[in-house]
Amino acid sequence: MRSKRVLVTGAAGFLGSHLCDSLLRRGNRVIGVDNLCTGSEANLAHLARESRFEFVQQNICRPFDVGTVDFVFNFASPASPVDYARLGVETLLVGSAGTLNTLEIARHHNAGYLHASTSECYGDPEVHPQTETYWGNVNPVGPRSVYDEAKRFSEAAVMAFHRYHGVNTHLVRIFNTYGPRLQVNDGRVISNLMTQALSGEPLTIYGDGSQTRSFCYVSDLIEGILALADSEEHLPVNIGNPEEWTILECALEILNVTGANQNIAFKPLPQDDPTRRRPDIHKAKTLLGWQPKVKLREGLELSLEYFRSCLEKQLALKA
Repeated sequence: MRSKRVLVTGAAGFLGSHLCDSLLRRGNRVIGVDNLCTGSEANLAHLARESRFEFVQQNICRPFDVGTVDFVFNFASPASPVDYARLGVETLLVGSAGTLNTLEIARHHNAGYLHASTSECYGDPEVHPQTETYWGNVNPVGPRSVYDEAKRFSEAAVMAFHRYHGVNTHLVRIFNTYGPRLQVNDGRVISNLMTQALSGEPLTIYGDGSQTRSFCYVSDLIEGILALADSEEHLPVNIGNPEEWTILECALEILNVTGANQNIAFKPLPQDDPTRRRPDIHKAKTLLGWQPKVKLREGLELSLEYFRSCLEKQLALKA
């Protein structure tokens, strides 16, 4: 995907901002849209003088028009447990009305479309590792349901626009991702543990720490997403790192990387928190020729300075 006019929603978020950078490096013009309810203008500050980038502050739950586009990347949604617990109704709206509005833009302009879905569509999985053909084990009325069901509705909407309107759509199911620009206090595993380690606080483990996650460094994830956008695949594709870690193992790795020596504090496991999470990426390997390159230790080392800088800024503001 090069020399195109591309719309990215959720552009001021963690993944959206990295996606904008990669699209610009490929020679595209990028219109970044975000209502900043969870995104940060700081994530896009380095693009202030980039003539091929335009930022529009806009709630995509309302119809909007940014002119002709060749491709739409829909990355708008609260994505962390802290955010979607606080913005439950907004999360449902952006996954329904927001997705439909962006699909209409793609249909109107005969543009390609890629939707950022999630491994949360699998819920607390009874199939391990998770393949794209697994339908999931999701509690539709639990505390996580506002996010899970918003994403599941979005997938149905994307497939409907492909089947009934011929839109060239793509669906990526994103597994746990980390790296610079991840929100410091967003309730996700890496950000929580890195922040606590650097702050000298006990590292919080929910449950006994035996639940697993698979952590993908952001550059690997964006590479996989762009490969999917360039493909002819319309059904969901898992993009993530299949190397599985227990939460306790991850905490110990973070202590090693940061040089911290704090204790670990165990707390009750939240309701519906998945006990296992690991992508089967056979489809991505076969169809896209993609697989992650960055190991967890390397990714944490690449993220360390970012988290340290964020904490220093917070301390400066308090002083």
